[in-house]
Amino acid sequence: MTYPDATYLAEKGEVSAVLRASDAPPELRIGGRTNVHYLATGATTDGHFGLYRWEMGAQQTGGSPHFHRTFSESFFVLDGKVDLFDGDSWATRSPGDFLYAPPGGVHAFRNADGPATMLVLFAPGAPREPYFEELAEIVRTGRELSAEEWTELYGRHDQFMV
Repeated sequence: MTYPDATYLAEKGEVSAVLRASDAPPELRIGGRTNVHYLATGATTDGHFGLYRWEMGAQQTGGSPHFHRTFSESFFVLDGKVDLFDGDSWATRSPGDFLYAPPGGVHAFRNADGPATMLVLFAPGAPREPYFEELAEIVRTGRELSAEEWTELYGRHDQFMV
């Protein structure tokens, strides 16, 4: 493994770092059950990665087993208990536990027992915000989708259910 080709070629560094305060409000609320903080998006990292803080409330919520073709997804548990699926089995995980799912790797998550928080990393920085915002809208409006509509939604966002 070697360093990638340089993308910054100037002789001196520049003032370009971006700070996000820990008390910044979430960018997205999903059905009063989940708060999503867009710490860094693919757009803000020039496509290198996306990083979210995912805060789940007391009611169980999360994703069903799926995979992606164009990006990896990683989960790092910060608080509470999170059930993580590694493509083979579910396991309840605690703060400090980590799951990496490469492209094609089946994975899923849900809060195991009460509130839980984790970091979710996408690499490279796929445009996941529209997907989660559309899910939030579906929850908010109570709209019911047919199986075909769910398949179309997932397909637009590189999400393949298993």
